[in-house]
Amino acid sequence: MIAFVVRLKSRAHFIIRRSPLRGREAVLGSAARRRVDARMRVGIVIVVFAVIYAVVAARLVQYGLAAPVATAWINTGNAVASRPDIVDRNGTLLATDLNMVSLYADPRRVVDPDEVVEKLATVIPNLDWRETHRRLRSDSGFQWLRRQLTPRQQAEILNLGIPGIGFRPEKRRFYPGGPTASHIIGHVNVDNQGLAGMERYLDQQGLADLRAVGLASGAPLEPVRLSIDLRVQNIVRDVVVTAKTEYQAEAAGSVILDVETGEVLAMASVPDYDPNEPSRLLADGSIDRDYEKGWFNRMSNATFEMGSTFKSFTLAMGLDAGAITLGSVVDASRPIRMGGFTIKDFRGRNRPLSIPEVFQYSSNIGTAAVADKVGVEGHRQFLTKLGLLTRMETEMPGVATPTQPRAWKKINSVTISFGHGVATTPLQTAVAAAALINGGNLIAPTFLPRSKAAAAALSRSVIAQKTSADMRYLFNWNGIKGSGRGAQVEGFHVGGKTGTADKVINGRYAKNINFNAFVAGFPMHKPRYVVLTVIDAPMTGVNGGRTAASTAAPMTRDIIARTAGLLGVKPRFGYDASPQLLVDY
Repeated sequence: MIAFVVRLKSRAHFIIRRSPLRGREAVLGSAARRRVDARMRVGIVIVVFAVIYAVVAARLVQYGLAAPVATAWINTGNAVASRPDIVDRNGTLLATDLNMVSLYADPRRVVDPDEVVEKLATVIPNLDWRETHRRLRSDSGFQWLRRQLTPRQQAEILNLGIPGIGFRPEKRRFYPGGPTASHIIGHVNVDNQGLAGMERYLDQQGLADLRAVGLASGAPLEPVRLSIDLRVQNIVRDVVVTAKTEYQAEAAGSVILDVETGEVLAMASVPDYDPNEPSRLLADGSIDRDYEKGWFNRMSNATFEMGSTFKSFTLAMGLDAGAITLGSVVDASRPIRMGGFTIKDFRGRNRPLSIPEVFQYSSNIGTAAVADKVGVEGHRQFLTKLGLLTRMETEMPGVATPTQPRAWKKINSVTISFGHGVATTPLQTAVAAAALINGGNLIAPTFLPRSKAAAAALSRSVIAQKTSADMRYLFNWNGIKGSGRGAQVEGFHVGGKTGTADKVINGRYAKNINFNAFVAGFPMHKPRYVVLTVIDAPMTGVNGGRTAASTAAPMTRDIIARTAGLLGVKPRFGYDASPQLLVDY
């Protein structure tokens, strides 16, 4: 019993001695676990921050790589490729490139599109809020916001401090003369690509292809010289603008052509437009379509029935075929009835007429008689030889194709003889008229400089020199005694032929609306230039008349009076209009 108690006490003592040690171990184990947990939490935080920094670094690298890509695309593309300057025959600047900047955005960097739109609207007029907002919210890395900003606008936008937007260098085409030669020079789009006129011609010659493959650069190019004289061009446009207003016409136009080289010295068509601003917006933000009608060039891009100017070609045909001479007489005493139609003269003499009188009095009956002597097929072949029935070849894009009857019958030949039934462009009418008075050589028109030697190599003889001399006589005769008297300028011996045609509207002839033309050569003792003027639907004219003699002829007079000196033509007085002086060219 005593032994058992002793052992029990001993065991109890053992237990008492060990229990403090176990408590300390428990305490120590809990602290260790806390330390481990703390280290784990710190590690997790470190890993999280490391991942965040890695993501941020990756995005920075991505942004850094994205910007050069956009810059490369802009700098090697069409936006900064230069176009050559365009100058007139004397070196006067007509078109050039200006260095500009355009505003773009990287939508991925834009923080608040609404704020960006609001800020930009304070600087950029007529900003399209909805479209700009849409672009700022797109998923792409590049969006144009506004092209071709002014330096002031660029500075003001920079001061706004908007993240995610930037500027790229571009070229803007500038035309110092504004609308003066708009239909000849044409214009470009916002990417500096030619859309019309000689600007489009330049792209068609390979400039557009070079730009497309990135071979064009910002380096200056050799200027492109045109055949036009800006001084003469300015006068021609001023005359046709004034005539359109004073005669209350729908449109007007004119062209001056060198009869020896085919060079176009000036050409104007109104309404026209300012190539610096080819489109305009209305107050509601829509495009002004009436303004864009000024793009239409009536001298080469439109066809018209040229009326009695075609009598020049009919008489030249008869003379060249030997069917008539200047001394021939045709019966114009009574109207011609054919196929249900009656052919009569506007102011008939009701008697036989000599060939100069047929031209002077613009006799439809006499001209029809000459066409009948040649025949239908011969008539068609002659006009084809003069280039009046086929599309004209020149540098100007968009040249219109003439219209003619599908099948030529006698009635077609008769009406075409005095300018009804065939529609041609005014420019090609001037070209054909030049062949009548320059010795008989048809020369394709050009808007680029051309020497006489080069023109001679390109020309094609279409009538005999004797026929050309006879036509010079007829032109001069009508300028002195006939409907061309209104175009006469003392000392410059203007000759030509008027044409008053009923305008075709919706396939019908309008009896009270005319399309008037006058084709002239000067000086007639040795013609150097052809001037053709047209006026569409004039409501009045000189002394209230609405015919070509009262509208188109005075326009020609004003043009020649103001430009002859600039064109190097010296006045000559005391000139004898006898046929003998007009035979040799």
